[in-house]
Amino acid sequence: MYYFPQDPPYFVLIAGLLAGIACGAAFDGTLRQTVKDWSVNRKNIKLATADDLSLRLTFLGICLGIIVFLSAGLEIFGFPTWLAYSIALPLTIFIAILLWFQLQVVFKQLDRGGSPALDLDSWEE
Repeated sequence: MYYFPQDPPYFVLIAGLLAGIACGAAFDGTLRQTVKDWSVNRKNIKLATADDLSLRLTFLGICLGIIVFLSAGLEIFGFPTWLAYSIALPLTIFIAILLWFQLQVVFKQLDRGGSPALDLDSWEE
């Protein structure tokens, strides 16, 4: 006997995906603008300590879209809603924390050495 949900949350799956993509595009634009402002005025702006609320909000929007997308995907495969969200929430939070710390490391490298600090081709011998 197989369990098939009566109304699989396909709409919620697509909505979560589109929300994540939209917030990702906004995050990309905000990040590009922040780095552009930093490159023009390096002495007054530190990327590692830049407290840009719009950058954080767009990143949070990406995370919320991913949570909804993952949980709806699990629900489509028959997981109950509470279990789908209890799997998607900690997984997304863990990955988001890792990504945010990695972004901060990249910002610190840029603050110290500028864009040549990120040049991977300079490691070739």
